[in-house]
Amino acid sequence: MKISVFALVLSFLLIGENVAFSQTPVRIDIDVSKGKKPVSPFIYGKNNVLPSTFLNSGTTVDITKAREAGVRFVRQGGGNNSTKYNWRLKLSSHPDWYNNVYTNDWDGAAKNLIEKMPGVQGMWSFQLVGKAAGNTKNNFNDWAYNGSNWWTGTGQNLAGGGQINTAGGGKALKDGDPNLYLIDWPADSTVGIIDKWFGTKGLGYSKNQFRYWSMDNEPEIWSGTHDDVMKTQCSAEEFMQLYFKVAKAARAKYPDIKLLGPVPANEWQWYNWSGGSKINGVHYPWLEFFIKRIAEEEKATGIKLLDVLDIHFYPGESDATNSVNLHRVYFDRNYVYPGANGVRTITGGWDTSITKEYILGRCSDWLTKYKGANHGVGLAVTETDIASSNPNVQAVWYASTMGEFMKNGVEIFTPWSWRVGMWETLHLLSRYNQENYVQATSQNETLVSAYPTLNETADSMTVVLVNRSLTAKTTVNLNFAGYVLQNRTYSMYSISNLTSTETFTSHTQNALVKKELAPAAMNQINVELAPLSVNTIILKAAPTAAEITEMIGKMSVNVFPNPATDQVNLGFSLPGKSNLHIELFQNNGILLKTVSNDVFDAGNHQVDINTSGLASGIYWIRFTSETATKTVKLIKN
Repeated sequence: MKISVFALVLSFLLIGENVAFSQTPVRIDIDVSKGKKPVSPFIYGKNNVLPSTFLNSGTTVDITKAREAGVRFVRQGGGNNSTKYNWRLKLSSHPDWYNNVYTNDWDGAAKNLIEKMPGVQGMWSFQLVGKAAGNTKNNFNDWAYNGSNWWTGTGQNLAGGGQINTAGGGKALKDGDPNLYLIDWPADSTVGIIDKWFGTKGLGYSKNQFRYWSMDNEPEIWSGTHDDVMKTQCSAEEFMQLYFKVAKAARAKYPDIKLLGPVPANEWQWYNWSGGSKINGVHYPWLEFFIKRIAEEEKATGIKLLDVLDIHFYPGESDATNSVNLHRVYFDRNYVYPGANGVRTITGGWDTSITKEYILGRCSDWLTKYKGANHGVGLAVTETDIASSNPNVQAVWYASTMGEFMKNGVEIFTPWSWRVGMWETLHLLSRYNQENYVQATSQNETLVSAYPTLNETADSMTVVLVNRSLTAKTTVNLNFAGYVLQNRTYSMYSISNLTSTETFTSHTQNALVKKELAPAAMNQINVELAPLSVNTIILKAAPTAAEITEMIGKMSVNVFPNPATDQVNLGFSLPGKSNLHIELFQNNGILLKTVSNDVFDAGNHQVDINTSGLASGIYWIRFTSETATKTVKLIKN
């Protein structure tokens, strides 16, 4: 038996065409019996959430919104501003603002994460360029010049006594002297933050909340972003030596650290390093070169130097048709990407026939080639953006990307820009998705995708349905293999028809539209999806014959959903009339509350608990009747 989804769509509908009649069915199969793979909670991530004194990054309001939306990972280094960070003085040199030096308190931001976002993973950066901010005494006086307003000249190198070019552009009449505002920053200096945060005489932060560290940021373009200290781009091998020194020093101080690299800036840089990336005269695309050199150095030293292969992506497409297909750039080996550019150089020349990116698929192939099948290196996209200004396109793009990352086991996803529609999408997926991805196949994957997830006990399933049609409603028919539905109604939460104004405030104040669905037939659900919509259906499995046999004559209990977000349904069946005592405990055994202490008749019952105020973690629910006691573990996301 297979799960199939029939979607009524226009028989000749292509995404972007303005037609809406004569629909034909599309089928999606969801098959639980074909196995499952864990979904990383860190794909529900975001850049720059935490309050800081640098560039007004984050506020307490942002933290509250992030918690309400279900953010699980925060990348807080600050992109280009992390490259010259001085953790001793809490200073950063801002390359996009005259190279001026400003206060930047990573310690305070990390403390905010610990206190206000318990259980959320945070990531900061190591500096590899060899220089760090040293003082604020040699800044260009941008306030006196134009009231600190942005203009085309903010990229001029004016800190350190530069002479401004009032005509604008990125080139000053005279560059400032970086020696006046920067200091040397070798490998032992950059990894010293590990001792400050986690050492015996340090700040006492827990390593468990700070396992991931980025190996700087976009090094292929340092001669542009950090041209005050790198007038000419260093060679690929020179960068690798910088990388090796810092990675080895970090691993020595913190053996369980997770190192991310090389963090290339965009599609061109995935394949190209200025000056080339050759080994013994043989050309390699930059990311392949990086992976090969990592593998060689690991083999030579026995030290693990890479845990997560991380890239950035800033596509230029703004039209809706191409935007809703951008998720296909990462793994789809058949997708002809209209923005293909750097990939044309993959063989060392310029081949216009090469148009299929599947960049993370390529990286997976290279990792296997050079490190072996069990290499243990994850994948990440820690910066990306979308050029479209349509919030519904943005929501569909974001949901599709997260869906593909669930399907392919991506470890970390933190978009850089945050647009209308993304809070709503993050909330919908992070709050309701389960822990394991199961297989789903659509007859028309370009138009409609299903991204199903299953909990550990396999009794709860969430199915995300994305309709990428710009204009047409789509009717979907869901059938299930290896999963028998309870005969009941199910809730579907949908995002569609968003306006340009942000609608997400909290878990209870948002644009989600709830609809109840009834099974159309045995193990089948039919549903109509709005155009450009993201939809989540919450499903529940029927007990197996063995479970039913065991329940006869005994008290049975069920906690759903589990893991929970804001509400838990406590279902229980009693063989006879009895007093039932239900209690909620912390993981350490401390009683939090008595949920119920009432008399119930024989049969099935349900009691709900509001868990929105509980911190993420493990809890226990104990059911005590007059004849039996059962205890169930509850995981709170």
